[in-house]
Amino acid sequence: MSAEATNPASPGPVINTVPRRKARPRIDLRRLGRAALLGPAARDRLPDAIGHVAEAHRAHYPDADLEPLRRAWVLAESSHRGQMRKSGEPYITHPLAVTLILAELGAETTTLTASLLHDTVEDTEVTLDQVGEEFGAEVRYLVDGVTKLEKVDYGAAAEPETFRKMLVATGSDVRVMSIKLADRLHNMRTLGVMRPEKQARIAKVTRDVLIPLAERLGVQALKTELEDLVFAILHPEEYDHTRELIVDNASRADDPLAEVTDEVRTVLRDAGIQAEVLIRPRHFVSVHRVARKRGRLRGADFGRLLVLVNEDADCYGVLGELHTCLKPVVSEFKDFIAVPKFNLYQSLHTAVAHTDGQVVEVLIRTHQMHKVAEAGVIALGNPYAPPSEEQQAANDGERADPTRPGWLSRLLDWQEGAPDPDTFWSTLREDLAQDREITVYRPDGGTLGLPDGATCVDAAYAQYGEDAHACIGARVNGRLATLSTALKDGDTVQLLMGQDVASEPSREWLEHAHTPAARIAIQRWIAAHPATGDGQGAEANEGAQSVRSAPPASEGTPGTPGTPNTGDAPATPVVDQPGATVRLAGCCTPVPPDEVTGFSVRGGVVTVHRVECSAVAHMKSVGRAEVGVRWGDTTECRVTLVAESFGRPHLLADLTEAIALEGAEIVSATVEPPTQQRVRHTYTLQLPDAAHLLTLMRAMRNVPGVYDVSRAQHHNTTAF
Repeated sequence: MSAEATNPASPGPVINTVPRRKARPRIDLRRLGRAALLGPAARDRLPDAIGHVAEAHRAHYPDADLEPLRRAWVLAESSHRGQMRKSGEPYITHPLAVTLILAELGAETTTLTASLLHDTVEDTEVTLDQVGEEFGAEVRYLVDGVTKLEKVDYGAAAEPETFRKMLVATGSDVRVMSIKLADRLHNMRTLGVMRPEKQARIAKVTRDVLIPLAERLGVQALKTELEDLVFAILHPEEYDHTRELIVDNASRADDPLAEVTDEVRTVLRDAGIQAEVLIRPRHFVSVHRVARKRGRLRGADFGRLLVLVNEDADCYGVLGELHTCLKPVVSEFKDFIAVPKFNLYQSLHTAVAHTDGQVVEVLIRTHQMHKVAEAGVIALGNPYAPPSEEQQAANDGERADPTRPGWLSRLLDWQEGAPDPDTFWSTLREDLAQDREITVYRPDGGTLGLPDGATCVDAAYAQYGEDAHACIGARVNGRLATLSTALKDGDTVQLLMGQDVASEPSREWLEHAHTPAARIAIQRWIAAHPATGDGQGAEANEGAQSVRSAPPASEGTPGTPGTPNTGDAPATPVVDQPGATVRLAGCCTPVPPDEVTGFSVRGGVVTVHRVECSAVAHMKSVGRAEVGVRWGDTTECRVTLVAESFGRPHLLADLTEAIALEGAEIVSATVEPPTQQRVRHTYTLQLPDAAHLLTLMRAMRNVPGVYDVSRAQHHNTTAF
């Protein structure tokens, strides 16, 4: 396949200044198609037209059995004989072109056979049963899958159901989608015979759904040409401008890419590393994006260097030599070999500075990585064929199933639960717009594949499905986090689940759900429970209201709103100021054996603070003199504690029971309204012995759903 095809709908040819490979000359499919109609070839040799497909196929599979291709060609050519395309070409040129595209990408024989036949059941009298009898169940299945996709019109109302079927077919075998993408590419190449409005409609569907699917399947060679063809149709003026930029750059005498290429070849030759160094031109859309990002383009912006080696270890050897002998731009380094992209892509990315200051991007990969980077899942061959001994050795007896990559499994799961076609269509487009996937780790060593920007809400529904309604929080890399926390690649996520199976999701979660699975599950629950509150549970809300009705503190008293004056607390401090009234500060609620200090305030009162209290620094800064304070003999004390928890039914009852079991008396308490399923409790407690404080705090932390308990520490410095 080449990106040099002329698109009749565009102002001119899509031009690559440097070919991507040493390819065969461009094949004139029109001539070959007409020649094929002159009569069948001898049974002992391939017809001339299909011979080019066989040549491309043998380049990837030297020992391939070509007999199925010959028989498929004979059936397809005879079945379509007399049919013409809107362009005036014999119809057989279309399946032939689609098959040639796939052959050049390295598709295996079964896919090519199905590709030649992909329109026979739809457009001729050939039946699926005939295909199955002649070519086997696998080819029959693939032809049936592609045929089902072709039966639905691509009108605006039909799009959701069309692509729902496409996903179901793709989920069973990605080769169906491979044929569909090649089919769309050839149709886009010849789209100029259609009315402009139909061209635009097909181009938009291609842009919104098929190009992202090509990206997900890793078929970059198809994706980039589709992007350029869509660009020419939907943005002809910008396409013309970009083409002029490329042509002008190609005519320049000086080429920094060529100069750096020579330097890299010299460096690697001197290091004894066998490598092929090529200039890889950017395609039209890529040049356009770079121009929008950087403004005026320079020579190095029109392409990148591609270094191909034989072994994985050689990739890192090349990287070391380049960073040693040339000036690297370290911020541009990315290792997609150690951590491949979700679409199988592997490469090392780096950049080096040219002598004139231009930055040249460099891609380093093995020949096999390059094949997969170009052809994605197509390069993996037949996903159902048993692995060879070499593959078994390389994969320790395990082989990844390319027919069900993680993102595709997710799409198949949520498309079944989408409540209506419009929801399916909108969530599909949102998901496909996410062009990067992250991997997060579970504590048990398992992984979750999520789109970039996913939150703990998304992780919960990815791991537990609708059982995630009971999620009450998460730990990210060992630290407690809200469910709205955005996750990063490589994070470890532990999801904290409530014990009540009837737990409800919060409507606020919709604001933080980025995956279709999470959004659809939450929306479905909300639709089924329209009269329910915000997901905290009736008992929790009632409890919060009753506790919040506690009497407020006296006006002007330092401390927490709703907390009474602690000046009459039994824990008695002794101050070095005879006759002074002593009051324990509400901002830090000191208790024995805290280290304390005091300050004189209005009315001959000495307020006592813990020495680490922030108010102490403030008092010193305004010139207040400290008063010496020590604890008396009493062991009884009053303290204010703040408990942070995730909302769940019965939490308040469990927490107050834990306090009572430790012998503490609740003087007052407040519970703030829940926020993002998190609840803040403030308790003023009377303890019979200050030494029991740490034990009490530990018991409160052990209550399920409570993730932190601390001494009250308020930063109110104006009440002294």
